[in-house]
This record gives sequence, C-alpha cells and structure tokens, in this order.
Amino acid sequence: MAASKTGDVETVLSLMAEDVVFLQPGQPPMRKVDFAAAARAQPGQEAPRIEGTSEVQEIKVLGEWAFMWTKTDGNGNSAWRFSIHYACRAYALYSQERKGKWVLARDANLLSPVSKAEA
Repeated sequence: MAASKTGDVETVLSLMAEDVVFLQPGQPPMRKVDFAAAARAQPGQEAPRIEGTSEVQEIKVLGEWAFMWTKTDGNGNSAWRFSIHYACRAYALYSQERKGKWVLARDANLLSPVSKAEA
C-alpha cells in the first residue's frame, strides 16, 4: 500500500512473480507486463491517487505457497480528478521465491466503487 500510494512502481513490481496474473471483474486477465506498462504510463500529477487500508481476513501457508483474502477500503481519484470511495474483497496466492521472498503469484480482485454505508 505504501509503495502504491507514493507511485513507487519498481517496488510494487518487485513484489510480483514474473508470471503473476490479475483477475478483475469484466476485464481480461492482466499479466505483469501489462500492469507495468499501465503503472509507468501514469507519472506525476496525472497518476491516480489511492489511500486506504487492507485488512487480512485469513491467511494459510502451505509449504512454498500461501493464500490470503483481505478486505480493502479506501478513497482514490482518477486521472480525470474525480473522487471515488472503493471497497473490495481480494483473494491472493503467493509463492516463495528468490531466497525465501514471498511474491504475489495470482490476484482475484473484486474492487468496485461503493457508498461508505456499503463498505
């Protein structure tokens, strides 16, 4: 969350497996190369701003794999400068690579705009 908030694309990418796949409602699967291109195409003032919290609801570690689901809640703005409140449940699969470092391997994200009452 801290790296995303500050626009530190390289740190965010370092937390992902090379073959990471993101699943989002109504969108085709997104790969790391697509994520990187989108993140790098939004520098400076034009980049969306996100502030929020992510609360782990469950995590299980099974050898070199771990899965987790979280509740995320926050506020952001688009490149067009309108504000939005969002909430989601996300399910993620992590793999242990590179000298024991955990990286995101798969992410299923149900991010959607909501009213604060729905969050």
